[in-house]
Formats: sequence, structure tokens, C-alpha cells
Amino acid sequence: MDPATIIGMLIAFGALFGMMTIEGASLTALLLPGPMVLVFGATIAVGIASATIPDAILAVKSIPRAFKGVRVKPQETIDQVVALAEVARRQGLLALEQEAEKLDDPFLKSALQGVADGLDAEDLAIMLEDKVATHERTLRSSAKFFTTMGGYAPTIGIIGTVVSLTHVLENLSSPGELGHSIAAAFVATLWGVLSANFLWLPIGTRLTRLAELDLQRMTLLVEGVLALQAGSQPRVLGERLRALVPEHALPKAASLPKAA
Repeated sequence: MDPATIIGMLIAFGALFGMMTIEGASLTALLLPGPMVLVFGATIAVGIASATIPDAILAVKSIPRAFKGVRVKPQETIDQVVALAEVARRQGLLALEQEAEKLDDPFLKSALQGVADGLDAEDLAIMLEDKVATHERTLRSSAKFFTTMGGYAPTIGIIGTVVSLTHVLENLSSPGELGHSIAAAFVATLWGVLSANFLWLPIGTRLTRLAELDLQRMTLLVEGVLALQAGSQPRVLGERLRALVPEHALPKAASLPKAA
């Protein structure tokens, strides 16, 4: 689990509350139901309106992923592929069918099954690349949903402020209440900007980054399985896969598997 999103949001809201405390502002002045209902309700509504119902459902399901940030380290993927190469070298490609049954990863399981079935290398590559492309579209669809909401939220906040100021101008006969009413009117703008930059955009950007990491893992698997099918030597295969990963993403003292 990578708690970066949770930590970042807690620090961001903590900084906001810290500023309010220093300035002597009241938290209750911001927690006004009207502006919050408009900003959050309308933002979610126009987010759905700009996509499709399945897109919205998919985006909601991706929220736990954004906060948990579960991902597989590149070295773990490399070690897994090299171990499979060792099995293929000792027992033959047909042995990969039994290895595939032990896996929970449907992508790798499908790839190994294709190798065990004797699928042509070119056809296998096309099939795996198509699966990667489809998976990428799915992940980016969820990220785009939240970044789109982040674009709408500030404008919706301004709409709420305009509506509130219109109401203020209708009550100029009560000058004693103007200050409070004008301050309350701008709360909608605050929630629009705050929700965009503290919630929607971070979640969307986080999902985009997680998608990039997931695609990196799948790319390693594709390259590894194709090289495994071609009979690549395990140690050489490990070095080749490590060359595809940025240096900072690999352990400093990662030991390469020895050839059998």
C-alpha cells in the first residue's frame, strides 16, 4: 500500500485548518450546507453528464485504488518472469500451463497459457498488446472522470457565488446583514476551488500515475513472456527486463538470478 494520497490530503486540509486557526476564522463559517450541496452535487452530476453511466460506475469503483495505491514493484515482476524462464528451461514450455494455474494475475495467466498452447510468437504479441491497450483505456477512463470533475468544480463554485450575491442584492434593505451574507456567498467559490484542488484533481492524477505503473508492469510481462517463449537464458532475460525500468525504481543491491 502506498498512502501518498491519504498523507497528502491530510496535510493539505491540515494546512487549511492551520491557516484558519492563525487567522482566527471559524470553521463553521465554511461548513454551510447550501454551497456544499451545490458544489459537490452539481460537480458529480456534470461529471456523469460528460461521460456515461458505466464510466461513472467504473470511476467510483476506482476510488479505493486511488487511496490504497496497491502496486507491484518492478523487481518483483522481473523475479517472477525469470523464475518462469527457469521452469521453461528445465521442464519445457508445456510446464508453464501448470505454473499459470497457480497465478492470480489474469494477464500473466493468459500469456503463459498462450505460450503453453504453442501460439505463434507474432500472434501472442498482438494478443498481449491488445490486452494492454484495452486495460490502459479502462484505467485512463477513470482518471479522466475525476480530472474532468476537477475542471468543472471551480466554475460551479462561481455559479453558487453569483446566485448568493443575487440574493444579497435583493436584501439591501438590511445593511447590518450584508457583511455576513457576502462572506457566505463566497463560500461556494471556496468549496469549488478547494474540492477541485484538494480532491478531484489529486485523485485523477493519482489514478493516471497508477495506470502508468500498471502499464509498466504489463510491458515487462509482455517482453518477458515473449523472450521466454523464444528461449532466452534466464540471467540475460533478467538483465534485459531491468534495462526497461528506471534506475530509481529498482533496489540498489538487487541481485540477478543465477543461471541454472
